[in-house]
Amino acid sequence: MNRLVSLAIAALIVLLILSSTLFVVDQRKYAIVFALGEVKQVISEPGLHFKLPPPFQNVIFMDKRILTLDTPEADRFITAEKKNILVDAFVKWRIVEPRLYFVSFGGDERRAQDRLYQIVKAALNDEITKRTVREVISGERGKVMDAIRNKVVAEATQIGVDIVDVRLKRVDYVDQINASVYERMKAERTRVANELRSTGAAESEKIRADADRQRTVILAEAYRDAEAIRGEGDAKASQIYAQAFGQQPEFFKFYRSLEAYRASFKNRTDVLVVDPSSEFFRYFESTGSAGGSKAKK
Repeated sequence: MNRLVSLAIAALIVLLILSSTLFVVDQRKYAIVFALGEVKQVISEPGLHFKLPPPFQNVIFMDKRILTLDTPEADRFITAEKKNILVDAFVKWRIVEPRLYFVSFGGDERRAQDRLYQIVKAALNDEITKRTVREVISGERGKVMDAIRNKVVAEATQIGVDIVDVRLKRVDYVDQINASVYERMKAERTRVANELRSTGAAESEKIRADADRQRTVILAEAYRDAEAIRGEGDAKASQIYAQAFGQQPEFFKFYRSLEAYRASFKNRTDVLVVDPSSEFFRYFESTGSAGGSKAKK
């Protein structure tokens, strides 16, 4: 019985030792086999592999996929025009030299990210201090990112890392100068608005003056045409009157006198001081005059 137990324990120990010598490498990982801190083997191919049991050899795994490093917070930089801005960036990176990466950071990804963050921050500072805010934000943003990437790539190669991309997520003013920037933008917009109002007022006056001129011309032409038509009408009326009254001159004189009486005595309050024997009252005479006799006819 004791012998069976001993054999079972021995078999278990052998299995444990054998299992500690086997390890599986995922296709998304690197495997670093090391002994007492010294790298013995770097495995990049997926599958089942062997090593010596601990403590003779140990294995750690590192991600071979593209990783993202986001800056923990927006960093403050000074532009070429001595203005403080806040820049938030991110980096796409991956491990390409596992041995060098392991030697540099002992496989600690947090230490690697801290180192990359310092490299990116230094590159940002170098490039932003050479440019104005406008260039960083829009004018030369692509050039800024390319220059930063080139600098980061050169330093990242020394720690076994490849930089895939560097991007600026946000570029903004610090809170202390946001108010002054807003006021300057407001003043600029106000100036543009005033210029537009002035231009509009000038155009309005121009249109109004042209409309007044056209109105005056139209009224003048209408008055001219009306006077011409009225003149033609008066001439034609006079011609008709002359033809009609030329046949009876005495009746014409009588008719004209009646019109004069009607116009003179239009209002009852009118007072007219005239000699009764004047020519004006010739048709008021009842008898004894040629005019009166003719009026009765």
